[in-house]
Amino acid sequence: MFKVFLGVKWILKPLISKILYTGQTNTAYMTNTTSSQSRSEARDVYETVKDNFLRTIDEIAKVQPQFSQSISNLQIDYIQTTKNLIQNVASTQRQFSSGLNVPGTGQYSEQLAKQSTELTNNTIRAVGINNQLAINALDAARENLKIYNRTIDAVTDFSTNIAKTWESFFSVQQQNFFAK
Repeated sequence: MFKVFLGVKWILKPLISKILYTGQTNTAYMTNTTSSQSRSEARDVYETVKDNFLRTIDEIAKVQPQFSQSISNLQIDYIQTTKNLIQNVASTQRQFSSGLNVPGTGQYSEQLAKQSTELTNNTIRAVGINNQLAINALDAARENLKIYNRTIDAVTDFSTNIAKTWESFFSVQQQNFFAK
């Protein structure tokens, strides 16, 4: 007897204990086999998939310290290059202004130096606040991952308990069916 449910063609037999999917698209056969071999094959598939995912994550974890070190080295080189640029620009400006006999002191120069110092101090404070916000955001994201991980564990336990309950229910129903 054939039955179509959710776009899948089912062949129904009296003792339904397992669904075996064939290579055909949207076709499944319910059989009365409960052999330990087919159960172990199903477990082997799940174990293989799980192991492959875990191996992939382990490989990513192996590379992560090198990746972090490369980013850190790039940042250090960038900072050093920026410092070098600032020193060279300031030196060039000083040589240029002295060559043109532009006065280096005076009321405007002092006012510019004062405003530059004030701007620098404000920028440093703003960067400090921004850095603290970024660190707080990363800490919050890390805490959210911990919460997410606990949620996954709880949902997995719940789903496992539901599956065990349904398995027990159907097992009892099958026993009652054959006891009659």
